[in-house]
Amino acid sequence: MRSKFEKFGLITAGAALGIMLSLNFSAIAEKDNKAQLPLDELRSFAEVFGKIKSDYVEPVDDKKLISEAINGMVSGLDPHSAYLDVDAFKDLQAGTQGEFGGLGIEVGMEDGLVKVVSPIEDSPAYKAGLKSGDLIMKLDEALVKGMSLNDAVKRMRGKPDTQIVLTVLRKGENKPLIFTLTRAVIKTQSIKPKLTEPSYGYVRITQFQEHTGEDLAKALNNLHEQNKEPLKGLILDLRNNPGGLLNAAVGVTGAFIPKGDLVVYTEGRTEDAKMRLTAAPENYVRGGVKDDYLRSLPAEFKTVPMVVLVNGGSASASEIVAGALQDHKRAIILGTQSFGKGSVQTILPMNNGTAIKLTTARYFTPNGRSIQAKGIVPDINVEEGTTVNAFDQSGSLREADLSHHLANPKGEAEVPSPVEPAKTEDAKPAEKAGDRPAPIEPGSKNDYQFNQALNLLKGLQILQHK
Repeated sequence: MRSKFEKFGLITAGAALGIMLSLNFSAIAEKDNKAQLPLDELRSFAEVFGKIKSDYVEPVDDKKLISEAINGMVSGLDPHSAYLDVDAFKDLQAGTQGEFGGLGIEVGMEDGLVKVVSPIEDSPAYKAGLKSGDLIMKLDEALVKGMSLNDAVKRMRGKPDTQIVLTVLRKGENKPLIFTLTRAVIKTQSIKPKLTEPSYGYVRITQFQEHTGEDLAKALNNLHEQNKEPLKGLILDLRNNPGGLLNAAVGVTGAFIPKGDLVVYTEGRTEDAKMRLTAAPENYVRGGVKDDYLRSLPAEFKTVPMVVLVNGGSASASEIVAGALQDHKRAIILGTQSFGKGSVQTILPMNNGTAIKLTTARYFTPNGRSIQAKGIVPDINVEEGTTVNAFDQSGSLREADLSHHLANPKGEAEVPSPVEPAKTEDAKPAEKAGDRPAPIEPGSKNDYQFNQALNLLKGLQILQHK
């Protein structure tokens, strides 16, 4: 019997709120769900189409009109559903393999401006200091207002080593910010492991890609070999991780909980959208049980004391992992409240080479919690140590802030971003990227939350000995 993922394709659980400049999700789903067509509404559509063709000030290509109509229909559903043209679909498929061109930002559209959803770690956008929630108003000298999202994305793409100037509006800033970015081929390394000091391991996951689970297993095996003895503690860093592939999240969780334990379940309108995903190979290995990359993982990783770091930039697949480890009491969650994206998107290819990214289900943690518009609440709340060069790139943007977001199905309180007091200082000139300090290095001596997690693990070790 084929696994769920072989049957239905990859399912995304990413945080992208629209078509991305550096798209990093991939999925294939096939359905034959024919509904009765609303004839009156289709007549209205045909009438509007005809009026535009005959009366608009300039001739408009039929293909453009239909494409824009589809885009509006899909994007109006929720912040995460989107229409992908041929180029965007190809970029999406390439992005899950960890290498693609661009600036390294996931983007959507808001009020006619390009909205930064999340800068990808180590990308030109991340290094320049772009943050979630930033609104791009100009690309070089071209105003974004009036462009489609696809047109804006195409302008931001280009040959590696060429430059583009972004003019950005940021909440709390009185003047636009100017960023000069150099385009690059983005090679994302989703797993970043190290021994922080003898017997204490650290693994950062930047996003959930096709090979993230396999790469995690290799990283954990290397940590085991480097340390020569069982680890005393492990920090799993999911901060600013926007999500990615659902099966990768299941594989990562499966590295730390007993085989067969529930990781996540989904509920939707179709049978395909209703799944119970356990820590079993058929739920995280596309090649089948014979390719189970967790089979040779040392047993210590099922019991080693763990702390999971999250913040407002941790979304979707990251929240699945954190929620599962929290429900199974396998790890202590430390940091700040996560983003709150509790929906699953499936990529549905069309016959003409395009695709739609459609929200098909909500997901729930093993104990039945929905994090939609709420997020994962840490066991221990630890804010950033500094606001000058804070590591959190979320810009305090959360799911509950997004227009027409899905409601929490459990009726739990939604958590929008805190309202900031109005600024009263004098206006200042446009700030350039070089004037701002770079984000701190995660897992470094300047990373306050990381150091608090390490201190917690050492404290647990002392208590264990007592």
